[in-house]
Parts: sequence; C-alpha cells; structure tokens
Amino acid sequence: MAYNFLIAPDFAPERFAGWHLLNTLLQKRMNAQIHLLTPASHTEQCETVLQGNVSVIYANPFDATALIREHGYRAIARPIAKPDEMVIASASEGTIKQLTDLKPEHSVAMADNRDVKLIGLRLLEAVDLTENDLQWKTTETYQAAARQVIKGEADVAFFLAEAFHSLARLTKSQLNVLIESQLNDISHVVLVKQDWDKADQFAEILLNLHQDSEGADALTELGFAQGFEVMHEEDAEFMIDLMDTLID
Repeated sequence: MAYNFLIAPDFAPERFAGWHLLNTLLQKRMNAQIHLLTPASHTEQCETVLQGNVSVIYANPFDATALIREHGYRAIARPIAKPDEMVIASASEGTIKQLTDLKPEHSVAMADNRDVKLIGLRLLEAVDLTENDLQWKTTETYQAAARQVIKGEADVAFFLAEAFHSLARLTKSQLNVLIESQLNDISHVVLVKQDWDKADQFAEILLNLHQDSEGADALTELGFAQGFEVMHEEDAEFMIDLMDTLID
C-alpha cells in the first residue's frame, strides 16, 4: 500500500531535492511506498487534504491549527531550532528605509502564506497599520515577491525568514530589511493522521535520522542540520493558542 506525504508549498525551491532525498530514505527504512506531494499553492494543498488520503503533512503553523482541530491530524515532530520567523523588506534603492516610512496605500508583495502575513501584521501594529490600510499582491513564490519590490511594482515584501535568507546574494543586495521577527515559539510541524497504523514507525525513523551519515546528509540538504525533535500534544496546543492570539 502507498502512503501520501504532503509538504507545505512554502519551502524554498532549493530544498526541493532535499525533500525527495528524505522521502526516498523514509521509503527505504519503512519498507513502504510513500508518495511525496508538493502542491504549488495553499489552494491546491487544501484540495488535496480534503480528498482524505494524506497520511503525513509537513505543515506551516497556521494550517497545522486547522488540520489538528478539523481534519483529524496530530503533531509528532518539528525541526530543531527552526522557528518560523518573517522578514519585511523594501528595495535598497527605494524611499522606504525604515518601518515608519511605510504608510497607508503602500503595497505588499508576498507568497500565499497566512502565518507569515499574521506575524507581519502584528509587527506593523507598531506603526499603526492594519491589513485594510495596505494593498496586497499575492505572488507564486518569495522570489517573485522580491522581484516585484526590486522592480518597484510593490513597496515592500513579506518573506518567511528562511526563504529571505536563502535568496541569491545579488537579490538580497537589492533589498533592505526593515524588520525581522523573533517569536521563537512558532514552527512548521510534522503531522500524521490520527488513525494511521504506520505513525509510530514513521516517527521513530524521522526522529533518529540524525544518528547516521545517510540520514544526516538528507537533513542537511533540507536545512535541518540538527534533525527533528518530538512535539508533544501540549507543545502543539501552546502553538495553536499562540496562533489564535495572532489572529485575534
């Protein structure tokens, strides 16, 4: 029997090969067929999940809340020391040099990542800006958002911090960081379907990947050099409560 492993669409493109490497390793160690799903958008992700045949999801914290509460998933792990932080950046040659330069009617480019948007809006409360004050431009990728800012098609961009820091050096040299969050308690998580009979085996293999060179290489390719750690139910509930606070 084949199982589906879905990856949230907000990972950096250069990690694509790493996810396939990890999936191949998991198949080998579980002696099972695992089909890696990499939806191109949040909409495609939702449509896939609603089909009801996804056993494992690497989910962003916003989606994790709904997946746990409404779709029968539970958290088992998260990457060690990889909190989801976000960056707000402007064009280095533009007129927006600091957060206070951002005004109503300015435009924001960003990929379709709701937790990044929530965190960004919380940061903008410091300069008395709300979601309705700004114009929003959704892009396919963070690279596309960066291009819009550099070309003057958007005033600023919201980035997942890891995606921003993985941009090409030339691209980053044309951007000016206005602020980077430091929440520390929000991260992507690995979720499994409550009734999946392979969940314990999957978790054991995932949590011990760092203990041998083959597993360590796969983790390094993903940018998770320290591997994964157990995420207990109370940890997941704490993160969900924090996400609720951001929404409210």
